[in-house]
Amino acid sequence: MVLRRIFGSRSEEVTGEWRRLHNEEINDLYCSPNIVRVITSRRMRWVGHVARMSEERGVFRVLVGKPEGKRPLGRPRRRWVDNIRMDLQEVGCGYMDWIGLAQDRDRWPYACECGNEPSGFVKCGEFLD
Repeated sequence: MVLRRIFGSRSEEVTGEWRRLHNEEINDLYCSPNIVRVITSRRMRWVGHVARMSEERGVFRVLVGKPEGKRPLGRPRRRWVDNIRMDLQEVGCGYMDWIGLAQDRDRWPYACECGNEPSGFVKCGEFLD
């Protein structure tokens, strides 16, 4: 709302009529980071850090461990591991062993970027479909 007011209206080149800017046009003008990609990138960086920890560490055991006991009725809740697998599929590394991939410090940052600039900002005009 504020950005629409800042950037104002746009005149059509063909008809000469004024119209409001569409959301995509405002995003192109503003060049703000796509928050979904930033969150995905940071989650992947954190998982790479945890995957390189020793197996005795509590954080590693919580991430890759399987809880014991009865599960509640209904659809299983989404786990962090499920989110990581979905994020890797978006990047194109979906069927790889993500823990083995995270051990390689040279290749893991490319999987973490998820199409982002190295600083975490998305290039102007790039949007999730």
